[in-house]
Amino acid sequence: MTTRQRKHSKLRWLILPLGSVAVMGYFAYHSFNGDYGIWSRERMEREAVVLEKELAKLKVERQSLAARTQLLRPESLDPDMIDERARAKLNVAQADELVISVAAAQQSLQH
Repeated sequence: MTTRQRKHSKLRWLILPLGSVAVMGYFAYHSFNGDYGIWSRERMEREAVVLEKELAKLKVERQSLAARTQLLRPESLDPDMIDERARAKLNVAQADELVISVAAAQQSLQH
């Protein structure tokens, strides 16, 4: 019976270290350049500042709308608010009032 003997290749000993270096390189690259990497942190912080400003503006707008809707609740009807909404919806005015149409004024400015 004969046995085959193989030559031991030096490349065989480098497969595991080279594979490990490749995997570590992959993760190292994506830790800097990925969507949540180190370099994208500044971009995310800038976006957070912009979004916080927008949130503050929307909160003020929401409070304003909440105050206006509070005036229209049946428990606390404000006569001025009712008058304003009725005039806007029904397109009416009193006899002693002067009505200026915004659409007509804009058309006259364009010509």
